[in-house]
Amino acid sequence: MITVHHLNNSRSQRVLWLLEELAVPYEIVRYERDPKTMLAPPALRAIHPLGKSPVITDDGQTFAESGAILEYLVDTYGNGRLIPPAGTPERHRYRMWMHYAEGSAMPPLLMKLVLSRVPGGEGAIAGFVDPQIGQHADYWEQALGQSEWFAGDAFTAADIQMSFPVEAAASRGDGKARPKTAAYLKRIHARPAYLAAVERGGPYALMR
Repeated sequence: MITVHHLNNSRSQRVLWLLEELAVPYEIVRYERDPKTMLAPPALRAIHPLGKSPVITDDGQTFAESGAILEYLVDTYGNGRLIPPAGTPERHRYRMWMHYAEGSAMPPLLMKLVLSRVPGGEGAIAGFVDPQIGQHADYWEQALGQSEWFAGDAFTAADIQMSFPVEAAASRGDGKARPKTAAYLKRIHARPAYLAAVERGGPYALMR
């Protein structure tokens, strides 16, 4: 059985969500952040040298990194679900969003989180970071104006991967009204598998 090493308030919530969408059985081993440093406990290093989450174990193998885990689960347990057919424009969009989420969207959001805890960081946030976040959020709004989901007309694992930066930006973004993105968040939050994952993993306060 798949074991999800689940850190509270972390990206591993996406892994739980995908497993619920695929109806794949799994068990959870829970870890709690240090309330002062917000770092993962040392026990996670026994699972993976970096001591980060998400991490899963399956069939004697250990997998890290959100995108890699989601791709492994879709390839291994999806049976063609939650991924567009190969060779289609939707498949190309799917691949791009799967990598974009952590490679481009998350860095400015993480930068804002760090700078908000550094004395004097407000200037860099206002002058550089917030405009970057706004640019990305406008990009999502444009994409979601073209189709209901990020890869096209069907919900895919790319939407699960993109949920973390979109939710983070909604909670700590520029406050600009983006109706397509707001409607998208309502759609994902209403999915039974999303709700089941939150129930099993516990609520998470993104980027706060």
